[in-house]
Amino acid sequence: MMNCHLVKNVAFNTINAKEYSYWQATNRMWMDSLSSPPSYPELVELAEKLLDECGEDGGLLSERLEGLSGAVRDEILVSDRLNAFQTFYYFFKTYPDNIHMERLMLQPASALLDGVLIDEIDLLELIFAIVDHEAVMVVSDGEHALATFLGTDAYRDALTYIHSAL
Repeated sequence: MMNCHLVKNVAFNTINAKEYSYWQATNRMWMDSLSSPPSYPELVELAEKLLDECGEDGGLLSERLEGLSGAVRDEILVSDRLNAFQTFYYFFKTYPDNIHMERLMLQPASALLDGVLIDEIDLLELIFAIVDHEAVMVVSDGEHALATFLGTDAYRDALTYIHSAL
């Protein structure tokens, strides 16, 4: 069974192409040097730069993460530098309900490697995890996984599954 915690969703915000191109151009050389997984100090430096530039804007952070190489992005999405909500938003481009969002915000993204309990609905648990660099929503009875959902609609599909099972 997975160890777990929680998450929530809000709105998607895009940045203009000119601003994004400027950001990519000013960071390209640095990012290109990180085509393999970054060292911890490099990861900290990149995460701090991203968070300083994006603030609380989940859409902008998501756009910036898209501009990184796969190895770098994969590392930062499960690091202690992001919270689980920021990783959730990157994958699903949506805000969960308030209780889910608060629970996710309280957990580091690194907890997603084990799974974060988002909600308990009757006897079912909704768990968000990262497995092989993919977002996974798991519906569990507390002991066994009953259903697993992948893709951009996984959160919505898992909630639909839970509500249909009640």
